[in-house]
This record gives sequence, C-alpha cells and structure tokens, in this order.
Amino acid sequence: MEGHFARKLISGVVLAAGLGMAVVAMPVEAATLRMAWSQDATGLDPHKQTAFSSIRLLELIYEPLVRLDGSLQIVPGIADSWQFSPDGKQLTFKLNAKAKFQNGAPVTSADVKASFQRILDQATGAVARANFLSIASIDTPDANTVVFNLSQPDVPILTAMTSLNAAVVPASEIAAGTIGTKAIGSGPFKLDSWVPNSKEVLSANKDWAGGAIGVDGINISVLPDETAILASLRTGQIDFALLNDPLVATLVPKEPKLQLTRTPVLSYNVLQLNPSRKPMDQLAVRQAISCAIDRKDVMDTAALGEGKVTGPLTMPLYATDPGQLFCYTRDVAKAKKLMADAGFANGFSATVIAATGEPPTATAEAQVIQSQLAEIGIKLDIKVMELNVYVDTWLKGNFDMAVALNGGSADPYSMYNRYWTKTGNLQKVANYIDDTLDSLMQKGRVETDPAKRKAIFAEFEKHIAEVSPWIWLYTAYGYTAEQKNVQGFVPTPTGSLFGLAKVSIK
Repeated sequence: MEGHFARKLISGVVLAAGLGMAVVAMPVEAATLRMAWSQDATGLDPHKQTAFSSIRLLELIYEPLVRLDGSLQIVPGIADSWQFSPDGKQLTFKLNAKAKFQNGAPVTSADVKASFQRILDQATGAVARANFLSIASIDTPDANTVVFNLSQPDVPILTAMTSLNAAVVPASEIAAGTIGTKAIGSGPFKLDSWVPNSKEVLSANKDWAGGAIGVDGINISVLPDETAILASLRTGQIDFALLNDPLVATLVPKEPKLQLTRTPVLSYNVLQLNPSRKPMDQLAVRQAISCAIDRKDVMDTAALGEGKVTGPLTMPLYATDPGQLFCYTRDVAKAKKLMADAGFANGFSATVIAATGEPPTATAEAQVIQSQLAEIGIKLDIKVMELNVYVDTWLKGNFDMAVALNGGSADPYSMYNRYWTKTGNLQKVANYIDDTLDSLMQKGRVETDPAKRKAIFAEFEKHIAEVSPWIWLYTAYGYTAEQKNVQGFVPTPTGSLFGLAKVSIK
C-alpha cells in the first residue's frame, strides 16, 4: 500500500511519557485517503439537499455556525461562542476570526446574514426554512458578530443551526447565483472535481480554521455495488468506505485487515402514507395499516435485525418506549376490523415507491410490507426509482406510500416542524396536519423547562403514532469500514463524515 500514496515527511520531537525521556519521532506520513461509497451526491447546494449522499459530501466542504459532536452536544463550527438573551429573543454569535472560505475570503457576519436570508427566501426552496421562521431580523454590528433577533423564544433554533442545511455560504456567491454550481465553503476540504456517479476529488483546505487536517485529500470512488466496495477493501485498493447495506457491513469483522465502525443513528426507516389520497384520508385505514405491520419482522428480514424498532422520536433524551404507542404489537384482527369499519373489508390497491440504494434495504422493506398488508386485502404495487427521481417525486408528495429513510435531529422540533406544523415547508411530503400536532410543536418550541418539554413531545409522539400518517419502522446503524492503518475517525449519531478531517494513515 505504501507505494500507492504520495507522501510527505514531517519531522518532530515527542516525549516518551512512559520512559520520561525525549526521543526523535519516526517520520509521520500524510497521504490521500482512497474512499468509496455506493450513492453519489445529487446536487451541490447545501440549503436544498435532502439525499444523505449529498449531505455526506457537502459536510466536508461547508460549515454551519455550530455542530453536534458524538454525544449530541452543541460545539463550535464557524462560531466560537453563542449566547441567548435573558428573554430568549436574541441569539448572538461570535465568529472565529480565522475562518476563511476556500477562495481565500474571510467568513464574516455579512456572509452569515446573506446565508440565512437565502434560506428564509421562499423562492430558494431551502429544505430547513421552517426551522428559522422565528428570525425577525439579523444584525451585524461588526465583521465577527451576528445577532439573530427572534419574534419569540425559540429553544430548538440552535440545534437547527447545526445542520448542513444551515451552512454558511459566501455572500458573493449568492449574489453571483453560483450556489449549487460551485462548492465554496469554509470546511476542511475543497472540492477539486466531481464526475457525477463516478468520482469526487477533494484536497485538504490548508487554511481551515479547525486546525490541521490529517490527510492531503480524499479521492472518492462511486461503486454502486457494496460487495465491490468490500472486495476493493480486501485487496487494499480502498482505505475507507461508507457502507449502507447491513448485509455487507456484517461481513467486515471477518476480514483480518479491516475494521468496522458501527454507530446507532438518529435517522429512521419509515413507511410514509399520503393522507391526502383516498382511502388513506380515513383514520381507520391508516390505523389498520399500522396494526397490520410487524415492524420487527421488517427490520429482521430487510436489515438482518441490525437496528431497533422505533417510534417517531429517535433521540435518546425524548424517545418513548415503542411498546407504549398505538398498535406497535401487530394485530391483524384489529386491522381487518378497522378496514371493514372504513368500508374496505375487501381491501384496495395502492403503489409504494422506493429508491435504489438509499437505503439499500428499501426494496426488501417494501416487499415485506407488501406481504404483510396483503393479509388485510391491500394489494401493494412496488415502484423502484433511481435516487434522484425518487427525491423529486418524494418532495412533490406524488405517491400513495413511500418507503423512506429520513434524517433525525437531537431536538424533536427541528426534526419534525417542517412536516407537521402549519408553516412547515415540507407539508407536501407529509400531506397531513392537525391542530393538535401544530399546537404541541409550538408549545415545545418555546418551552425552556426540560421536563416540561419532554412531556410535551411525549404527547406529540403518542398522538402522531395514533393518527398514523406515517408508520415508523426502525432505526439502524451507520457503518464505515477502513483499513486498520486508518486511524482517528470519530462517528456521530447524525451519520456525519466530518470526522474525516482528523483521520490519518499510519
């Protein structure tokens, strides 16, 4: 493997702490990390991307004001510090004075203001817009200070700002209209080239304010077959891989030269119903579908049991035991009665959409669900789509049912307000809202007492599971596989690959 890498020698002196004496260090070698994944990005605009494959790439290039660490704690991103006013209606950030975009320009308060104005502009189509509707105005008293003036106290807005969808982009690129055609961020890596569905070449951003980067760059190969990725790992052609398929990931520990990182994630596998379409507009039909599905069987069959049955809230601080939620124990007799009560004793036909590769379990999940719903007379036709076609269809809400993998968050409001509030910008995807959901979301947004917030969102979770616009299935794991000489990668429950900034090859 050594002959493959372009390397540079860095000399230094270290203390041999155990011996209490100074020794000359062995040369430390930096290298280009050879990486592979099975799904390529679908676009380069950080404010518009929903596909995990796009987010994983852009998190290496762009930065938000703040981040979530591996313990879901908020830590600095572009901002060094932040503070709410006593009344909760002002949020002030101090920016890292060393932060620079990859074009050499400093990151200033003007860039932050322009970025959030772009997110809030309805014409942008920013997917996280609903998270920031409490922003009444933005002040920039100096180049390194940003003050968000809020129309009301907004506890979860800080968590929402940790998302790639809230990344800070150059004001100059917004003005030029080049966001999405070029990728110029302030993150640890620059995008040097992108051949869609083939490869990305990234180089280390030497001016990154986050500190030294452990590799010279990352060459990413897009290999749609994850068994081919595993074969390339085995032969040493690849150093690091993002794996989505548990069937492949579970083979990695059997390889003596490889190591597997396996992390529970906040994202969730879900069957989304479209309650704007008959007969899913009837509560009894939606509840019948919920009662007819054996969530554990879906997980065991499609994902080899690699996961955990979940309710709507996947973050540990707020999650309810699924056993306490409506019909999480399969009850076919109850499902049949609900169907009969709704006037569909003989069932009906519908189509479920699924994407190829994201997740790789989607088709298998759809097949298990198809078999289970057949028992109550629902004839389900499965339509598998390429990811970019699926995303476009999904965003338009143009489906009867959809097997989906949706992102999670450390806070319930920032996770779900875009779907389940009256001002949510992804209502077309959810196609359902009621006064109870909207009211509970708003209460949870302004409540500052942790115990009261937990009670509010427990009520939200119980209600949404009962009205069943979606059927939550399970949370899975995030997997990365690497050669044993690749060290320092720290995963997070969000699935971010940002930890690659601190990876080194020994």
